[in-house]
Amino acid sequence: MEASAGLVAGSHNRNELVVIRREPGGGGGGAAAARRAEAPCQICGDDVGVGFDGEPFVACNECAFPVCRACYEYERREGSQACPQCRTRYRRLKGCPRVAGDEEEDGVDDLEGEFGLRHAGDGGDDDPQHVAASMLRAHMSYGRGDARHPPGFGAVAPNVPLLTNGQMVDDIPPEQHALVPSYMGGGGKRIHPLPFADPSLPVQPRSMDPSKDLAAYGYGSVAWSDRMERWKKNQERLQHSRSEGGGDWDGDDADLPLMDEARQPLSRKVPIPSSRINPYRMIIVIRLVVLGFFFHYRVMHPVNDAFALWLISVICEIWFAMSWILDQFPKWLPIERETYLDRLSLRFDKEGQPSQLAPVDFFVSTVDPSKEPPLVTANTVLSILAVDYPVEKVSCYVSDDGAAMLTFEALSETSEFAKKWVPFCKKFNIEPRAPEWYFQQKIDYLKDKVAASFVRDRRAMKREYEEFKVRINALVAKAQKVPEEGWTMQDGSPWPGNNVRDHPGMIQVFLGQSGGHDVEGNELPRLVYVSREKRPGYNHHKKAGAMNALVRVSAVLSNAPYLLNLDCDHYINNSKAIKEAMCFMMDPLVGKKVCYVQFPQRFDGIDRHDRYANRNVVFFDINMKGLDGIQGPIYVGTGCVFRRQALYGYDAPKTKKPPSRTCNCWPKWCLSCCCSRNKNKKKTTKPKTEKKKRLFFKKAENPSPAYALGEIEEGAPGADVEKAGIVNQQKLEKKFGQSSVFVASTLLENGGTLKSASPASLLKEAIHVISCGYEDKTDWGKEIGWIYGSITEDILTGFKMHCHGWRSIYCIPKRPAFKGSAPLNLSDRLHQVLRWALGSVEIFFSKHCPLWYGYGGGLKFLERFSYINSIVYPWTSIPLLAYCTLPAICLLTGKFITPELTNAASIWFMALFICIFITGILEMRWSGVAIDDWWRNEQFWVIGGVSSHLFAVFQGLLKVLAGIDTSFTVTSKAGDDEEFSELYTFKWTTLLIPPTTLLLLNFIGVVAGISNAINNGYESWGPLFGKLFFAFWVIVHLYPFLKGLVGRQNRTPTIVIVWSILLASIFSLLWVRVDPFLAKSDGPLLEECGLDCN
Repeated sequence: MEASAGLVAGSHNRNELVVIRREPGGGGGGAAAARRAEAPCQICGDDVGVGFDGEPFVACNECAFPVCRACYEYERREGSQACPQCRTRYRRLKGCPRVAGDEEEDGVDDLEGEFGLRHAGDGGDDDPQHVAASMLRAHMSYGRGDARHPPGFGAVAPNVPLLTNGQMVDDIPPEQHALVPSYMGGGGKRIHPLPFADPSLPVQPRSMDPSKDLAAYGYGSVAWSDRMERWKKNQERLQHSRSEGGGDWDGDDADLPLMDEARQPLSRKVPIPSSRINPYRMIIVIRLVVLGFFFHYRVMHPVNDAFALWLISVICEIWFAMSWILDQFPKWLPIERETYLDRLSLRFDKEGQPSQLAPVDFFVSTVDPSKEPPLVTANTVLSILAVDYPVEKVSCYVSDDGAAMLTFEALSETSEFAKKWVPFCKKFNIEPRAPEWYFQQKIDYLKDKVAASFVRDRRAMKREYEEFKVRINALVAKAQKVPEEGWTMQDGSPWPGNNVRDHPGMIQVFLGQSGGHDVEGNELPRLVYVSREKRPGYNHHKKAGAMNALVRVSAVLSNAPYLLNLDCDHYINNSKAIKEAMCFMMDPLVGKKVCYVQFPQRFDGIDRHDRYANRNVVFFDINMKGLDGIQGPIYVGTGCVFRRQALYGYDAPKTKKPPSRTCNCWPKWCLSCCCSRNKNKKKTTKPKTEKKKRLFFKKAENPSPAYALGEIEEGAPGADVEKAGIVNQQKLEKKFGQSSVFVASTLLENGGTLKSASPASLLKEAIHVISCGYEDKTDWGKEIGWIYGSITEDILTGFKMHCHGWRSIYCIPKRPAFKGSAPLNLSDRLHQVLRWALGSVEIFFSKHCPLWYGYGGGLKFLERFSYINSIVYPWTSIPLLAYCTLPAICLLTGKFITPELTNAASIWFMALFICIFITGILEMRWSGVAIDDWWRNEQFWVIGGVSSHLFAVFQGLLKVLAGIDTSFTVTSKAGDDEEFSELYTFKWTTLLIPPTTLLLLNFIGVVAGISNAINNGYESWGPLFGKLFFAFWVIVHLYPFLKGLVGRQNRTPTIVIVWSILLASIFSLLWVRVDPFLAKSDGPLLEECGLDCN
């Protein structure tokens, strides 16, 4: 699909498909290609001529730039071997001589051009590409009609395999390859199956030209033997250098160190030093022991005159201990990781050669442009387009779930500005590559810059960006007032998304491989706008449904094996972040079992004190490191690189078990028993091919597609393959939906689009897979993609992957990979926490609750602890609210939750408090978290627990028991122009009532307790200290909340005056009730008798 094709809108259910051109009278790419094919050669001026097939000669299949055959062959032989217009490397056409570099490009030997034979690994019946394309052209059940067989998939012609088993060798010319088949002569074991239909047929001998040297046919060639000799010498030198210590050998082979470096692992674990982690583990064990003695004393010594208070406090303390255990033990094995980007480049991205890095599809989701400003989204998209990664391997998909024309027009402006911004970023290697944040940096931007034109180009780019911001602001201002007839596009057609709840699916390719070049003529990554179809009566599943729609659209258009999802306000702060993730994903040792690589969330625009713990440093730098040492971190919703196959619900690859002991390893006396068992097994053993077929037809829970294809290739011959393909096709349709292109793409484990699919069919399928009814009666949202059932779909999605045996990786680069914005004011922060807690409560009541789901799978025990803690923590709000109310009640009633402490009991209380403090100190020591961040986290745990978490529990109960659903509120992504202005904005909400009430009660209790102690004398001060400590513990934890109520320091808001009056009234009434000026006496009451004693 070309970038100039225009906006495509349609509905599969209604059989509608409309193409709206971006500019009136715009032509398609096909007509342009035809015109160029008929034009004269743009180099020499001669006619282009025709090729061997009688069609007009086309040198470049990407842009169809008119070049004649003579100029094409000269450019390949003597020139740059690239198209003069699009700079795409020329491919070898039929009948043209080979040049250097064709082997890496084509992947086949020159025999294909000479004899018309097909390579064994290029389109054979057993090739995944061939199997997927065969499924694509099969008859589908959703009414597509009969499909024609695509060209190029006929019977497999006999082929002559190379001596290298089909692998090309870089330093051996193609005419020097030995042509003797590997199965002829000798009795060696053949590993790979031959591509012949009948191995008994003789091989067609190759005719030899007497005028040529025999070496041209491989006979008597010494090229292979020379290469083997060089390789053996390199291995001997390498072995010698290792035996001598590795540092004294000074060889003359410059490629040897590079070769050795490229074989090294791409990453490694960095364990926490034992001097830091061992004391931490010891104090955890000691704390468990102290907890046991503490609870023994608390249970065995009730308070009879305050039994209710004692019982409530003991229940709360037991719950807090269980929550601490769930949170603490997943942090038992924390690790850190280190990546080697230089080794990644040596292995997959060598300079001067085509990059072998895996393609990546980027997902950006947005809903409401009024709460998620288009300028914020534009900066995220620009940072993606300018990422340090091969251009042809990057595709950016923007999901507009609000179908807003403002987002569409802003993205159009962004694509135009990207043509200037991307080359500037890559030319001067700037960081970050989001222009808003780059130009706001208060650093020396000339540091490490040596180019003389940098200052001039930077000033020009800043002016261009300011003009771009003005255009975006003009669009925002224009969108404030919606016309009565709705929005219209440039060509006068109405905007398809005028009705937000009832509109067709829309796709627009703004930039792409065939229509997106920057101002310097370089290719730009693909940029696609997607708005899925919405109709009344359908459950669209909010963000999770939008992400699943992007998964399907990207699979149809680009089908990269890896995905990266970002919120619209999270831009790429480190342009090499994707390569950091590829160090884990493409690592041959650990990469196959990794489902996703999670990066920590970092934020901009937060005040220095981080009053409301927006950074979540304790979670990202302590808890997530601990999980990485078990089975990997949980998925947090953004900044995560996924393996596409893991999102499809497949099980992780099984680790091969080491071979078991054979009979000759056992003692002689049990040899007979072993032999007898083996004989019995051999009697019931089925043939190998029958085993393979049985495994293929067996309905496992989620077999990996790679294994299924492997079984077809090795075990099922001929008709069995066809039958197995039909059965498997029906299963895949039921699982993935009724789209032939998408189902076929799921079989390509390493990604890539189908060669047999035309752009028209891809366009039709892209509209089809985003239709509102596509997911009906499929596994989408249940076993595939983002999982439905909770507004925090991220926890569910990661949990399902871990249950399938996958593991995740936590990557913390030195420069933060991504940065985003966080809510600054108290009300927005509490609403954000409310949404997270409500999602956890929904998971608690769902079938995917970690308490009872996923046993017998691949989820590890301590990893389950973490997931249980992630869905149980909102319930802590009930005991926390009760526990924070106890100090005020104790101060007002004069009672306490513990009896008078003995010396032994005091020791256990003091030991418990000391263990709590030491645990926090040692935790900060091994993690590197600052004490202020740790303390802010403790404070907001209490603030959120008595407000947002409490409301989440009640809303979750209402939703489950009464069916009353709660609306999803999008967190605002931007503040005012003044720095930290949102921090002091006061917005009243019902979430503020519980913590405000707790503050008032504890303040009143403190005043009442002190007044009572003053009135009763010295003896009452001793018991008062424990109660005051209890009350001050609550007040200190709620102190940031109190500052949020007060607002700015230089003015007093009205709410403070109101609360002051209320407090004064309560204190006055309490003072009258206590009446401290009258001394209390325990003697008899004296009454006036009426007699005059004088």
